[in-house]
This record gives sequence, structure tokens and C-alpha cells, in this order.
Amino acid sequence: MVKLTKTLITVFFLLLKLDNKDVLSLFRVLHWQPNAGTTVNTQILNEVSQCVESINGVKEGRWKATLTYYKPMLRGAFLFFSFLFFFFSFLFFLLNISWIFQFQFENPDQSLAPELPRDFLGISLPEQPNKYYFIIRGQRIVLEADSSIQTIMEKLQSYKSRVALYFEGFQYQLGDFQLRVGKVTPTHSDNLRGIIMEVEYLPLSSLEKSRQVMEEFVDIWQEAISKRSLPGHFMHIEPSFVEYGLSDHYSSQHTAVQYATVMAQLIATQSVQAARN
Repeated sequence: MVKLTKTLITVFFLLLKLDNKDVLSLFRVLHWQPNAGTTVNTQILNEVSQCVESINGVKEGRWKATLTYYKPMLRGAFLFFSFLFFFFSFLFFLLNISWIFQFQFENPDQSLAPELPRDFLGISLPEQPNKYYFIIRGQRIVLEADSSIQTIMEKLQSYKSRVALYFEGFQYQLGDFQLRVGKVTPTHSDNLRGIIMEVEYLPLSSLEKSRQVMEEFVDIWQEAISKRSLPGHFMHIEPSFVEYGLSDHYSSQHTAVQYATVMAQLIATQSVQAARN
């Protein structure tokens, strides 16, 4: 049973660890870091939105992403990975994909998770409505699947949603940049958990080639927001994309990994605040 489980996990990761090449821009995801002794509130969110408009950001509409934290239901989790094993084996047989074997020979030292993940994150992104992304931070794995995978998980009762968060707000156009500013709330509550900001640079999809222009824009933005004397600042923590097997060419998987990093930081910040109280 243990050997079969390891085999299922290995094949599952090999089949789903695909780079998405259809993104022609790149994103930087920032979150609001409140000063010590302060918390996020709707007034700060309103001030941030007004700041975007003050630098000639044109409001274009609403956006929304959903992030879910999953915990396994052991028997169902085994059935879930068993289903994926047979489904994707058949799919790749039909497509005559040979890169799986190349992967094994070209990456002999790359290890995959030997056990069922104890927990992982799932996220749906507005720019990819037909896709769903899984992030297993402990093993540095990001996976892309069809959005219907959520229905399969529910039917197999493999993993149970423990916490689900909405990231939602307004989208603005600012030259070659798109800004998305929004709140972080639980799916069944209006309790504000954080403030999020996406900066999308449209002309380039190379992380290295766009790094300087992206950093310059973020510096300009930080200067603009600092003039409002708000109790905090926006923070960006760039994950090590290489550890997730992601290339310099930006994809939606990069965005999913950034959201996972932001969620971890939000949880850490709230834990510190709770300890102080």
C-alpha cells in the first residue's frame, strides 16, 4: 500500500507539473503590512484606492481570486490520487507525450513527495477562469489542473476545505501597468483580514528583463502611498521560483506561488498581533 501510494504521488506530480506558457505579462503581488500595534481597516483600503486614482489610474471593473486551504481525509485522499493516476495516464497515452521519460533522465536528482500531502493550497485566478492551481509549499510544488478538479475532489471526499479566502476589489489601468487593489476576507464573512495589491506589467513576460522597470514602478507607488501617512506599507516577498521548478518566463503558476507566500505572511502577521494582545 505504501509503495503504491508513493507511485501515485510521483506520477501525479510528473503529469501535472506543467509550465503554463500562455501568459504574456507578469505580476507582482504585494500585501499591506500594518505598523506594530495597528491593524488593517476599510479606511486604509479606501485611501489606497484613492491613491491609485490620484496617479491617474483608470478604474476598469472588479476582480476576484479565491484561495482555499485543504486538509486530507485519508481514505478519500488515496482514492483521489488513484483516480488522477489512471485518468492522466490514459490522457497522456492518447496525447503521446514523451517528455515524462525525458524528465526522469534529465532530472535524476529531483525528488518528489514520498507521502500524501498533509495540507496544500488551491487557488483560482481571474485571468485563468478555466484553471485551478495547487501549491504544496512544504515540497515546493505548484500544479495546474482544469477547474473541474474541484468537483472531482468534492465527489471523492479526498481533501476538505479548512479555510477559504476571497481576494477581491477593483482593477485600474495605468499606462503599461494594471493595478488590482482589494481586500482579503473569509468566504462567509466580511471580516477584513488584509489588503492585497497586484501589479501587472503588460509588455514583458521575462522576470529578469522586467525586474528594473517593475521595481522602479513599485518605488514610485510606495512614495505616493507614503505621502498619505498611513499606519503601514505595502510589502513584496518574492518566492524562490526556481525551487518550484519555474522558469524565467512568467506564468500563472508564478502568480499562484506568490499568493501562497502572501497568505503565509498574513497568517504570521495575525499570529504576532494575537500574541501581543
